[in-house]
Amino acid sequence: MALALPAFGALVAEPLFVMADSAIVGHLGTAQLAGLGVASALLTTSVSIFIFLAYATTAAVARRVGAGDLQAAIRQGMDGIWLAILLGALVIITVLPTAPGLVDVFGASPTAAPYATTYLRISALGIPAMLVVLAATGVLRGLQDTRTPLYVAVAGFIANAGLNAALVYGAGLGIAGSAWGTVIAQCGMAAVYLWAVIRGARRHGASLRPDVAGIRACASAGAPLLVRTLSLRAILMIATAVAARLGDADIAAHQIVQSLWSLLAFALDAIAIAGQAIIGRYLGADDAQGARDVCRRMVQWGIATGVVLGLLVLATRPLFLPLFTSDSVVQNTALPALLMIAVSQPICGIVFVLDGVLMGAGDGPYLAWAMLITLAVFTPAALLVPMVGGGLTALWGAMTLMMTMRLLTLWLRSRSGRWIVTGATR
Repeated sequence: MALALPAFGALVAEPLFVMADSAIVGHLGTAQLAGLGVASALLTTSVSIFIFLAYATTAAVARRVGAGDLQAAIRQGMDGIWLAILLGALVIITVLPTAPGLVDVFGASPTAAPYATTYLRISALGIPAMLVVLAATGVLRGLQDTRTPLYVAVAGFIANAGLNAALVYGAGLGIAGSAWGTVIAQCGMAAVYLWAVIRGARRHGASLRPDVAGIRACASAGAPLLVRTLSLRAILMIATAVAARLGDADIAAHQIVQSLWSLLAFALDAIAIAGQAIIGRYLGADDAQGARDVCRRMVQWGIATGVVLGLLVLATRPLFLPLFTSDSVVQNTALPALLMIAVSQPICGIVFVLDGVLMGAGDGPYLAWAMLITLAVFTPAALLVPMVGGGLTALWGAMTLMMTMRLLTLWLRSRSGRWIVTGATR
């Protein structure tokens, strides 16, 4: 709990960034909110495919901590940060010239496309900062420190909300103001994280210079998680593309529903982060039974938390939707999808916890194959939605099917015990 509660605050800050943007931009108009829906999906994908910078670093650093080698732990974390800087530069170079084409691929309407392109191009400038945040967060989690990420995330959220409101309405910049506010907040967060990691490196005598072999090893270890994350992001992108083709009201409603789904997912992932850090430490200390016990306890917490979150969604859904839009059509479209989210939360609780446990064990190859199988099941189900009808509700039914498939694959792996490999390195 000492690890999970601060991790919860830090994790929910990320979807709160999107939710704050949605709430502020949503009152500019439905076309602006629809444009934000497309752009934020692309941006989230651009950042989230590199989530291995946090997860792989957490597992590797925690193993070193369990083995009692703090200097090597921080050195490995620095390799992840240098890799984040390189990847961030590549993403900017790719996104800026291709923004209009990417928006078109998502099927944004002619009224929403200009807003999506504007938001995407400006916000892309903050991607290197967000990747540094991911890598540095992994270092601190591996060191069993989830409080510092909490403080930085809360400060970043407050700054983001304040800047967005000031720039969108005060300065009259519209959706561009929301993008600039987010970029400024992200860069500030990255600066604080770098300061914290550099201070720790100097205290333990770890080098800050880039190490080509270390960066290459970090990239190699993260490759399976990259495949896993690309598959997951493909699922979310397909869902957004299908929603965009259903109409502006559907994509606007989908943006609201997916924002809530992401918030709940990150809340559940807080338990997984705690399990990830603890399991890495136990495996690094050659304590296989301790790792098994942690896995069992995390699953119990995941189920209980999923039930509570589902009940909260059911109770608060009439109050939730008016925060994002006054359009009754968008509200009515989103409501049935919110009900499906509520019902599926216990499943999500187990899925996110087991996903984190296997990441903490460094079981990336299995996670990659499991997600590829899930993608193969979800894709035809989602693409059939426009043809068979059912609208956004049917689309989120396909999302529930996807989570059920993930539950099956992860549960089978956890029961096998093959993920338990002890030692300072896997």
